[in-house]
Amino acid sequence: MAEVEEALFGHAVSRAPYVTQAAQHLLSAGGKRFRPLLVLLAAETGTRPDSSDVVTAACVVEITHVGSLYHDDVMDEADLRRGADSANARWDNLVAILTGDFLFAKSSELTALLGADAVRIQAETFTRLVEGQILETVKPGPGEDPLQHYLDVVAGKTGSLIATSARYGARFGGATPEVEEALTAYGEIVGTAFQLSDDILDIASESEESGKTPGTDLREGVPTLPVLMALASGDPADARLHELLGAPITDEDEVAEALGLLRAHPAMAQARAYVVGQAAEAKALLDVLAPGPVREALDAFADVVANRSS
Repeated sequence: MAEVEEALFGHAVSRAPYVTQAAQHLLSAGGKRFRPLLVLLAAETGTRPDSSDVVTAACVVEITHVGSLYHDDVMDEADLRRGADSANARWDNLVAILTGDFLFAKSSELTALLGADAVRIQAETFTRLVEGQILETVKPGPGEDPLQHYLDVVAGKTGSLIATSARYGARFGGATPEVEEALTAYGEIVGTAFQLSDDILDIASESEESGKTPGTDLREGVPTLPVLMALASGDPADARLHELLGAPITDEDEVAEALGLLRAHPAMAQARAYVVGQAAEAKALLDVLAPGPVREALDAFADVVANRSS
């Protein structure tokens, strides 16, 4: 990870110092580095985990992810990211959007070093990521299950890139096709669980704990898992909560009220249980691996994602 971390900053360099500063802004703020870590873990299932291509692949997925954060923050009008000012708050929306584009371009350059098939995988992944982000802004159609719509959004915007992280690690680490297929499916489920945990944290955590502004999804009117489960409740006592959740909440007092009601609602426990179940499903896919430290690490990785507190 130390090698990956150094390489990340080296790749986020432009001929213009101003662009370099903007591109390294969120990298410098830290982050969990879940995606490159998963690349490295998955590579350990193969015969050449120390391949330089593994490090390149780890940089590809993280730079793609960080680039998407610049765009996310513009869409969410967020002020904080990873405990620091978001790029749009520090500069403006134009700089944030173009910096995200710059990082996407850098990830494409790196992917080209991995070969034509990696370029195809990256292109398909990016299509799913953007499609998921777009679908998040669209309400479910008539007769469409709101929860399934939400899960499709999550699978695209987050699950796709984490699935590719596992696939790249297995492939460039020299794993068998059977292991690569299993770990890709594992990554998809773990990626979904990661986003669901993130959405739970948007309600459950204070900004000083998570490094983000709580209630961002409520302000945007994004119906996440806890919200959908709360809306499915038929309890008359939830009438006020349903009223608040019926549209984006612009009044800060009402945001605080909605957060308080959601934090005390059984939907939070239901949502957490669902995420834990997702982790168990992902771990079952690891049966393709022999018992040992690599399988144990991937098993623990799924648990950590499902039980995040920040």
